[in-house]
Amino acid sequence: MMRPVTHSTYGVNCESDVSCERRKITVGICTFRRPSLFLTLESIAGQTGIQKHLVKIVVSDNDEVATLGDELDAFARGRKLDIEYIHAPDRNISIARNACLDHADGDFLVFIDDDEIAEPNWLRTIIDAAKDTGAGVVFGPAHAVYADDAPGWIVENDFHSNIPAPTRGVIETGFSSNVLLDLRNPSVRGLRFSLEYGKTGGEDIDFFFRAHRRNVPMHICMEASVREPVEEKRMSGGWVLRRRYRTGQIYGHCAMTSGTRAGLGPRLSLMARSLAKGLYCGVQAILPPWGLSRTVFWIMRAGFHAGVVTGVFSRPKSAFYGVETATH
Repeated sequence: MMRPVTHSTYGVNCESDVSCERRKITVGICTFRRPSLFLTLESIAGQTGIQKHLVKIVVSDNDEVATLGDELDAFARGRKLDIEYIHAPDRNISIARNACLDHADGDFLVFIDDDEIAEPNWLRTIIDAAKDTGAGVVFGPAHAVYADDAPGWIVENDFHSNIPAPTRGVIETGFSSNVLLDLRNPSVRGLRFSLEYGKTGGEDIDFFFRAHRRNVPMHICMEASVREPVEEKRMSGGWVLRRRYRTGQIYGHCAMTSGTRAGLGPRLSLMARSLAKGLYCGVQAILPPWGLSRTVFWIMRAGFHAGVVTGVFSRPKSAFYGVETATH
């Protein structure tokens, strides 16, 4: 059951100013037992250049029990924010994301994760990019923030940053950690996140593949950035390799199934390309000049392509969301 809790005000009245192009914007945050949520909200409260817009924040709580209402109410009052708290339980991230879509008002819905910190000009920049390009989807980067004692090979390869990039010159899909959806586009407004990916992860890769196959124009705005502190438990080669493999598996499956029904030919073609790329990465990992950072870089790339190979014919089934807060 979804329960709206509190509202405050945020924004100014532009009705008397004909030069003021006021937009109604919803910022969506899905959360699951993360105290860092309030640091994320603080960064949204500190956004600059958006006073002319009407901004609402939807916090979608994926936990079984709704416990954040009073705390969010007090936070909203103190910061003069418009916060709507939605209880969207069952530890399924797709349920939480769909709740944000269902409760979004106006022109744009902008997703940010509950462990990210938005740069002060983040919201204005990503909105301007949508208006300037007419894109139905705008992706921004999430830059990892590493502790001083983080392993050098992780920092040098920047494994934990999420930097959007096209594939063969085309933006096919992306992640929901920092993204704007133009709700005025019917092809975007009608989409929902698939519940079958809600525990395994990959709900966003599937969602944006389907948007791409509906011919929704997509854009990357590198200036609209957020920062994500990296937790210590993610600072191991095993964690990174498992994450790369799983991402590849989800990508391979979604490339063949999301918004399309690929036959045997395309599946075998993708599998062959990924096998060749994985082999190439493996060879690069053992060639000189040797060095830990270089070797690990190629191993992780090989892990991704191995995941693609297995994902061509099978969907990941291991639960990922709701198991521990660090993986949400």
